[in-house]
Amino acid sequence: MARIDYHNDPDAPAANSLVVGSSAIVVNGEGRILLQRRTDSGNWALPGGTMDIGETLAHSLIREVKEETGFDVRTDRIVGIYSDPGHVFAYDDGEVRQEFNICIACTIGGGSLRVSSESTAVEFFAFEDIPTIQMHDSIRTRVRDYLDASSPVLR
Repeated sequence: MARIDYHNDPDAPAANSLVVGSSAIVVNGEGRILLQRRTDSGNWALPGGTMDIGETLAHSLIREVKEETGFDVRTDRIVGIYSDPGHVFAYDDGEVRQEFNICIACTIGGGSLRVSSESTAVEFFAFEDIPTIQMHDSIRTRVRDYLDASSPVLR
């Protein structure tokens, strides 16, 4: 399913959905961040996804990271909560979702790198490369908030 991200765009369609989502900042032992290249947009992004009924947020994030990257993770801390009504995702099935994402820092506990049906590539990147990588600005914001590490951010 194709997806278009809109951020503070006056031509963006109106949101008709709000779904609890999460994203993971996963850093390996070499201090590099894990990103996946999304099949729906072609952008590099943090692994993560939506919560299913019957799951805790932590369990849904652990499941999504495993499905999308092959890694088993444990959750460490909340990086931030992102709920900007000016940031919407339009899907080709007519759903227009308002951003609601809780970003969580995680540590790898096992598994191995693999690509899923939701991505065309999964790789670790140096933090200094983030400004040059094709990604939505919302992902760069979450990475900056992670690096700040002073306390969870509410945006």
